[in-house]
Amino acid sequence: MKTQKKIQISLAAARVNAGMTQEEVAKHMAVGKQTIVSWEKGTSEPKISQAKELSRLYDMPLDYIFLPSKSN
Repeated sequence: MKTQKKIQISLAAARVNAGMTQEEVAKHMAVGKQTIVSWEKGTSEPKISQAKELSRLYDMPLDYIFLPSKSN
């Protein structure tokens, strides 16, 4: 049985692919632009509900989007 390699793109790449700016995403998500920047840099993480909303917004399955881990 052949295993499929899972393709993932970064949160920032998913946003760019959807043709959206950080400002547009922030407005849609009702958060500040800095929050989007933090999510994309991995300095903070979206809640599960927010990640699901990003998935819908970017029209991409959540498991295709790589969320950077917070560095300790």
